[in-house]
Amino acid sequence: MSHLKRWMFLAHRWLGVALCVLFALWFVSGVVMMYVGYPKLTPAERLMHLPPLRGAAVALEPDQALAAAGLQGPLRDLRLAVASGGRAVYLATPQPSKAAPPGDARPRGAPVVIDARTGAVLTAVDAPRALASAAAYAQGPAHAVHEGTLQEDAFTHSRALDMHRPLHRVRLGDAHDTVLYISGTTGEVVRDATRTERQWNYAGAWLHWLYPLRGGLVDRYWADIVNALSLLGIAAVVTGGVIGILRWRFAGTYRSGRRTPFPSAWARWHHVAGLLFMVVTLAWIFSGLMSMNPWRIFDSGAPALRTNAMHGGPLQLPHAGAPVAALLQAASTDTRELRWTRTAGHTLVQALPASGPPTVLDAHTALPHAWQPGELEAAAARLVDAPLQRVETLRAYDAYYYTRDAHTMTGGTDKPLPVLRLVFGDPHASWVHLDPHTGAVLGRLDRHRRTSRWLFGLLHSWDWLPLLQRRPLWDVLLVALSVGGTVISLSGVVLGWRRVRRKLGWRTPAAPQAPMR
Repeated sequence: MSHLKRWMFLAHRWLGVALCVLFALWFVSGVVMMYVGYPKLTPAERLMHLPPLRGAAVALEPDQALAAAGLQGPLRDLRLAVASGGRAVYLATPQPSKAAPPGDARPRGAPVVIDARTGAVLTAVDAPRALASAAAYAQGPAHAVHEGTLQEDAFTHSRALDMHRPLHRVRLGDAHDTVLYISGTTGEVVRDATRTERQWNYAGAWLHWLYPLRGGLVDRYWADIVNALSLLGIAAVVTGGVIGILRWRFAGTYRSGRRTPFPSAWARWHHVAGLLFMVVTLAWIFSGLMSMNPWRIFDSGAPALRTNAMHGGPLQLPHAGAPVAALLQAASTDTRELRWTRTAGHTLVQALPASGPPTVLDAHTALPHAWQPGELEAAAARLVDAPLQRVETLRAYDAYYYTRDAHTMTGGTDKPLPVLRLVFGDPHASWVHLDPHTGAVLGRLDRHRRTSRWLFGLLHSWDWLPLLQRRPLWDVLLVALSVGGTVISLSGVVLGWRRVRRKLGWRTPAAPQAPMR
């Protein structure tokens, strides 16, 4: 038993020496991330910065533009917006199974960009086109400067941007010193980062997610390194917790009169703070590991949703569809984008304004579309090859469907209310959330993902509605617990430094003595 205790002491001591600085960085950067997130362009921001469609130069109807581009097959998505180079363009994404047009070197899944005035397919994105996109984004006086192209930098570590690389970096020259990243594939603005976001991120997400390891020689091992450090961190906390409990005098005191045996003030702080905050520290490190989906433990292997079965096939534009001018006339004057969709057997157009819900129009008549009772539910029942057990209507957020602030890791996506929750009887216990206004599938949660929600979302971000709805209680609690974790870490830094200094034989120089008189 004594042999085991000795090895546990040694393991905790040297794991602490190796990891205490990292722990301190994790706690401090976590507090920063509560208020400044990693840069991203949310759907709401994107729409707000698109110029209005009314008055834009749109000479071609969508079927004409597709014909000019040589796209005859079914589509996965079709949009019209002033989104590339300051001009109105159609962005058409063919079904993946269809061959790309001759000479098309687009990344897989990237849309074909078609000039809505001439029908020309816009391919290479050069600096002038990137600057024009930036000027349209600014919607006002700007002194944009093109800073070159890049594959990846500190603020673009995101797989969602892969189809857009290389990225054009443009400094907007506005009051916020905004840097825009322009897609090298479509010419769209795909990310923005203000000076505040960039500066704070070096003390926030960039440190918290160990992004200094990204983009270099060890990039391919980044996930493995994070997983390994998390496992070692868990071992350090567990061994420290056991030692802390064993060394604490719950009955009586040591000869010093204290319940902790350590004479050093730093060691006492480390002991007491470790006992008080070891559970939350362990929960944060463990949930951080869970955020990485280590060894794909949250991948259930469930088959993809059968969206074609729900929608009655891929998107095919009507031969005599409503003109763009009629669609814009029927929608808000502030419409920024038209999106053609195939939804539950109907070809529809969503007219998206700068803010607020879209107007849903019939693609044939430009009249507002209304769903018949039970129509959406009947179509959505075909999404999963299993019985639809029940349909719930959520009129308020709950533990599994909720919203977070836009800057947070899981925030920034559209979470409308009310929403339909379809519960299926498949082996994966799938839930599907459906927007009853547009008919859009908002997401799927199977048993594995619901487990991830608790092991990561709750334990790491404390995204529990009773807390989130009672801010600043959430803020006070998380900051206080983070301070406790920082005390553990910083005291560990001091103790570790002293231990290393002794092992290396370093001595503090003695103070010079005064000469004898």
